[in-house]
Amino acid sequence: MMTELQHNRQRVLFDRPLIERYNQSGPRYTSYPTAPHLHEGFGPESFRQGVRQVNEERPLRPLSLYIHIPFCDTVCYYCACNKIVTPDRSRAERYLQSLLREVALMGALFGRDRPVKQLHLGGGTPTYLDLEQLGRLLTALRRHFWLMEDESGEYGIEVDPREMPVGTLHGLRQLGFNRISLGVQDLDAGVQQAVNRVQSLALNQRVVAEAREAGFPSINLDLIYGLPLQTERGFRNTLEQVVEGLDPDRLAIFNYAHLPQYFMPQRRINAEQLPSPAEKLNILESTIHYLTAAGYLYVGMDHFAKPDDELAVAQRQGVLHRNFQGYTTHGNCDLIGLGSSAISQVGFFYAQNLKEVEPYYQRVDGGELAIFRGLELKPDDLIRREVIMRLICDFQLDRAAIEARFGLVFADYFKEEMVGIERMKQEGLLEEQGSVLYVSPAGRLLIRNICMVFDWYLTHAQQTKVFSRTI
Repeated sequence: MMTELQHNRQRVLFDRPLIERYNQSGPRYTSYPTAPHLHEGFGPESFRQGVRQVNEERPLRPLSLYIHIPFCDTVCYYCACNKIVTPDRSRAERYLQSLLREVALMGALFGRDRPVKQLHLGGGTPTYLDLEQLGRLLTALRRHFWLMEDESGEYGIEVDPREMPVGTLHGLRQLGFNRISLGVQDLDAGVQQAVNRVQSLALNQRVVAEAREAGFPSINLDLIYGLPLQTERGFRNTLEQVVEGLDPDRLAIFNYAHLPQYFMPQRRINAEQLPSPAEKLNILESTIHYLTAAGYLYVGMDHFAKPDDELAVAQRQGVLHRNFQGYTTHGNCDLIGLGSSAISQVGFFYAQNLKEVEPYYQRVDGGELAIFRGLELKPDDLIRREVIMRLICDFQLDRAAIEARFGLVFADYFKEEMVGIERMKQEGLLEEQGSVLYVSPAGRLLIRNICMVFDWYLTHAQQTKVFSRTI
């Protein structure tokens, strides 16, 4: 029988005093160690050696492919992605040619014996490529990897409704995609003007309707809170229109981090128009109340899903995972990143491609992998990664399971960290039953803070990365 804490794993409680006390900067933990700790001493040969070892030890382990398409037609001022903004569509063809070469190079390393359980195209704007170009990409992927043809794989693509002529969704479905994610951000006309992304509700409705007609079983929408001119009432209007008019299966509600010193497009945002920290919390609190009342469950880290959605089901079953793509139901896969800036997670190492396209072209066109930095995980990294991933995915941690898996005594190994854990227990973020630590409903919005307790690099390594605030 499930305990009350287990049963309420997907319930969230907004505790403003607790949030204000813990609202600091911290990693989002799409990996541990986090990407800033990748180093240039790890290159193509290190990657090849690692892949050979993985192929020998786990020759049938499934794969997940992430493909980065960096191009956008226009710039969204809030954007912090690795992108190239240009109306010159011919540049996409140049990129595609090198990408196809990289697909062949990577395919030769991994072979076609390992099924691709997950495929995701991100960016940028993946639909900057037209259907013919996307068709060539999928043909190459099928030639060099084992893509599932029976709908058992999760094959997704991020789409910009402004880049979706009538009929495009049917074309994507015929290519094999069965998941789409739409960037919406906000439906208020003033906010859209302030961030240079004008996108009407009618357009979003047309694209979602076409996706459902084409047979896409899962539709995700991205929204952002903290943008200029946003208010609690205005964002609530957006939520009502999204839920009632679009009825997405999943929602990602991202917290806008204003870092114009790092991201040039953000310099076009009028900082005086940004909502105050107090108003941002009002928006978040209102969002949580509205979505949970509408039947969505809080999966974690900005994500909400319907109870029967695969993410929500995977979390209840304890098999949810998190990687460089965010939450995923395919945690048993090696992740291969393709395209400029893409990151791979294979075996016990991470590897990232060159970020700028010209060096990427030179490397790949010369017959070499585009990897320029990476990291091989140490035994301590593996232990801490498992602790952090279980907390951030399950909202609970079975210390006895960690002890059995890694042959350690939890209280001894994490003696320093237990000071912070005890404090969080006293303040109501964590609760304890036997060997299991449960994240309380009030602690779930602060899951990044809880994970940070176990992050060795935050206190022992030099930090140059400026992280967004945890709330």
